[in-house]
Order: sequence, then structure tokens, then C-alpha cells
Amino acid sequence: MEYEKAPLNIEKEDVLLVKPSKSTSSCILSLSTLDNKGANNNIAQTVHVYRSSSIHDYDSSFNPCHVFKEALSKALFYYYPLAGRLVRHTDGKFRVKINTDSVEFGVPFLEATANCTLSSLHYLDNTNTEIAKHLVLDLPSPQDKNYPLVLMVTKFLCGGFTIGMGMSHAICDGFGASQFFKAILELARGRTEPSVKPVWERENQVGTITTQPFPQCPMDRESVAFSPFVNQPNTKIIKQYCFKVEGETITRLKLSLMNENIRFTTFEVLAGYVWRSRARALKLSSNDKTMLNVLVGIRRNLMDYETLPKGYYGNSTIDAKVVLKVSELDEMPLYKIVKLIKETKNIAFTADYVRNSINSLETNQEDGLSMELEASGAVTVLTEWKHLGFQENLDFGGYELVNFLPAPCKMLATVDACIFSSANKLDDHDPSMDGGVRIFTSLPVAAMPKFKDEIEALSHRVLYALCVLSQIVNDSRVLLGGGWPEMVMAKEIDALDRKTRGKKSLTMEAFTRALLAIPTTIADNAGLDSAELIS
Repeated sequence: MEYEKAPLNIEKEDVLLVKPSKSTSSCILSLSTLDNKGANNNIAQTVHVYRSSSIHDYDSSFNPCHVFKEALSKALFYYYPLAGRLVRHTDGKFRVKINTDSVEFGVPFLEATANCTLSSLHYLDNTNTEIAKHLVLDLPSPQDKNYPLVLMVTKFLCGGFTIGMGMSHAICDGFGASQFFKAILELARGRTEPSVKPVWERENQVGTITTQPFPQCPMDRESVAFSPFVNQPNTKIIKQYCFKVEGETITRLKLSLMNENIRFTTFEVLAGYVWRSRARALKLSSNDKTMLNVLVGIRRNLMDYETLPKGYYGNSTIDAKVVLKVSELDEMPLYKIVKLIKETKNIAFTADYVRNSINSLETNQEDGLSMELEASGAVTVLTEWKHLGFQENLDFGGYELVNFLPAPCKMLATVDACIFSSANKLDDHDPSMDGGVRIFTSLPVAAMPKFKDEIEALSHRVLYALCVLSQIVNDSRVLLGGGWPEMVMAKEIDALDRKTRGKKSLTMEAFTRALLAIPTTIADNAGLDSAELIS
């Protein structure tokens, strides 16, 4: 794409520390069991893209850096722990040290200016998201890594700007980070205080040591699947890409998986499909195991909800893990995979599971094996950002938020990372993205073409028709009078297509028209309404 060829030059000011607008007390704060999870000891970077709204004339005197910095200072009075430093206690757990007299007290803030317009970068609405990592603040020295929050505002020639926010996952999860970001923008728009007051109360979310903890990882080193693309000298480059799945495609996929009166959510059907697609793209060893780790939010589902008061901005997700042999994941009907994911999620929503998970994590804080296996490529860690609130009414100063995305650095650029996010404002002009989903996933560059093919296959009418048939026909041979030989042929072609790199071969394309007629024939022979099923 053209934006990848154009140089992006960014002129940066000196990093300064933004302090709370009013004085706060020095103290040391403890964190919850979920905050202290090993995988959370990292920075999650996001980029928020703003352009001038259509009803707002560009005002050259408006300085987004000044407005945002002033609002940040006001917000830090309420969220003062974010101006402190993360320190490791003698018990191995993290604390937040707030020393208002220290010269290091405050939030690192960087103002920058880019040499281009946001439209020349397509407002960062691209398949390749690499450009985003240049728009976040990455402090170089090891001691700087202890800042819970870093921010960077970059102005563009068009008057638009981006806000890059790096938040320690040990302090906030996505919901908490969104709550803080909203508070800044509310204050930037003139409110005197945030609409939601922050609540710390991490001490109420500490587990109890148990003699029967959950296993932290249901796989071991001997059984984990191997990918030829991971940890190899010539294939170790990992990049994050964004794929858009249209709303109609998702609806058809969900309809194709309807069975036994079970209805699946968009997240569940895409989780099953993406997990399998990643395994195929990575060419995982078929006789070994792969795991899907779904990060399940407990704020709205936990039965003893009063333990998470409104305004709580600490971590509130637990792991729901599904393990299969790679061969099972590849060959099992998608319906069964999705059903397994749904059942695992439902169990994870129960109060008993949540409490046992927290107690187990408190008992075995060090989760080194899980983190090691996540870096192997055999694990997909999946989270959903659709309901975090990062795209809800976050305009200010006559500028509208048109895009929001994870930056491909730190914890969001590892080979296991996969994020589902809703369509952005730029997709409003595209009716096909109504109800659509953006999939952000990180993979070795060598594995990405196959994953791209798998995602594109979702919207392919032939594969959809075959998917419908696989659900309504348990054994195609029962359809006497025709359809069985054609079904076998179609499945063979489908299997061959999965092994074909790049676009379909011309030979496969020649079969397309003939295959399109097969679903109608088979459904009619079964006494089913083919028009209702396939139209």
C-alpha cells in the first residue's frame, strides 16, 4: 500500500512528567491477585485517531496536546496511583509506590508532530498495523518500564492527531483503561469531575491459599504443538495484522452452526474459526496439543457482583482454556469446536469457578510454564474489546474519534495475541460492516498468507453452502436419488483448497459454478426447503 512506502517523519519534543493538578498523599498501594498475574507485567499500547469533524472548521489555534495534557493532570488527581511507580515487594508481588516528593513522580508525556496528513495513512485503517507502533511512547531504559502509564500525542498536518496510550496491565485491564481515558476526555470537554469516580479496593480481590489449586496450564512441554514458523532464525519476524469480517458473513456463519436449539454468539463462532485458522496457518504438528485461552470478563457475570463496585478499574478477567489435539481441531466439525468454547465460557462465568481461579492464582503466582507455552505458537490468547467503551462518545474539541486500535508492540505483539474489536467510525460508510468485527492477530510473516486465505474463505459462498450442508446432513448417503457423489467431490476439492497457497487455482475456480448448484439439489432431495436454507 502507498502509506507503507511513504516515510513517516516524527519530530518529538522532550518527555515531561505530568503531575496531578492538586496535591495527593504519598503511600504504597497493594494490588489484587488478578493484577499480579505474571502475564500482566507488561504495557498494553493503544492508538486513538482523531480528525476534524465535518461540522467543525479547522482551528489552527487549537492545540490538542495542551488541552489533553491539562485534562490528564486533572484526571490524575482522581487516578493518582497512575502517577506512581510499580515496584516489586519482597514477597514477589507488585505494589504501587506513590512518592509525591520524588522527581520521578508523574506520568511521562510526549508531544510530537508528524510530517504528513492522517488521510495519507488511511487513518491507520489498514491491514498492516505496523505504523501504529511509531505513535506510542516507548521509554528506552529498563528503570523507565516501571511507569504504570505513558502517553504520546502526535499532531498531523491536517489538524488531526493521535493519542498513544500505554497502560500497565498490572494496574488496569481494558475496561479500567477505557474508564480512565473517558475521564480525561470528560475533563477536556469542561466537566469539573469524572462521571464515574475511580475505586481502588484491590485488597478485596485477593485470593486464599488453597491445597487443591486449578492447574495453571492444562498442557505440558512434551505435548505442546510445534510450529516451523516460530523461534526459527529465518521465520521469527512476527507482525500484527487487522482483518475485517462483514456483518452478513458473521450472520451466515452463525446460521450455519445452528443445531439442537443452541444459539452461538458472534464471539463464540469467530473464536472457533480463528483458533482453527491460526493452527492451520502456523502448521502446528498434528499429533500434539493446542490451546485456546479466552479471557473472560467477570464484571457483568459474577454472581457476587457487589465485590466489584462501580468505578473499580483493576483487572477483572479470568482464563477459560480449551485444549485439543491439532488434528482434532483441524478435522472436527466447526459446530463441535464452537459448542466446546461456549460450554467452557459458561462454566467460567460461575462464581465458584471465578473464586477457585483467583485462589489458584494466589496459590501459584508464578505462571512461567503458561507464559512459555504462549510464546510457542500453540496457544491463542483471545480477548474481546467490543464492549470496553473505547469508541463510545469520545469526541472533543470539534474532533471526532474515527479509529482505535492496539499498537503492535509490547504484550499486544506476541505470537499468541488475538483481539476482536468492533468496526470503527470509518466503516460507517460501508453497510457491509454493520455488525462486523475487526480481528487483530499477531503471527509470523510466513504464516500470514494462509491465515488471510482462511479469513477470506469465510465470505466465499461455496464454503458457506458446504458448511450449511455439513450441519443439516449427518450422512449424505441417506439422500437417495443424488447428491452423495457430488458431496464427496465437493469435500475433496475443499480439502485440496485448504492446502493451496495464495489465491485459488484456475482449476478450482472452474468448479465453482457447478458446486453452487449442489446445495439446492441435495437439500431438495432431503425434502428441505433449499431456497430458505441457501438464499
